[in-house]
Amino acid sequence: MDQDKSDIQETILKYAWGIDSRNWALFRSIFADELEMDFSSYSGAPASRMTGDEWVAGCKAMLPGFDATQHVLTNFMIDVDEDEATAIVYMKAEHFIANSLGDNFHTLGGHYTHRLRRHGDRWLIYATTLTVTWSRGNRQVYELARKRVAERTNLS
Repeated sequence: MDQDKSDIQETILKYAWGIDSRNWALFRSIFADELEMDFSSYSGAPASRMTGDEWVAGCKAMLPGFDATQHVLTNFMIDVDEDEATAIVYMKAEHFIANSLGDNFHTLGGHYTHRLRRHGDRWLIYATTLTVTWSRGNRQVYELARKRVAERTNLS
């Protein structure tokens, strides 16, 4: 059981490391093929089902547009029930663009609830709910980041 919790924690930490380092192969490696993602507390959009590849592609369409991001995960509460697990994790996510006008950052705080399943010797996330409890800064930096990625793609 302790090894399971350690493995689950490592899987979830790869979520933050994969995003912030833009290591998309690492980021993709922690997700099941079919996902349920609920970021409604941030976006207002309902939870949706998608493939792991679609989720990663959506992240790749925005996150490289930031000059820096930092996702900090703490206070892991992990419950394992045989081959299923739920992990609730405090999160703070910083998003920064260096050369924008006005406020150039947005920070979110709250927690993730990840649901994981054992796949052989690995734990994979198959559902995530983000619960935002506070934020500060300029929410428009996300749209600016998307535009920056699109412009770079069009120049290629």
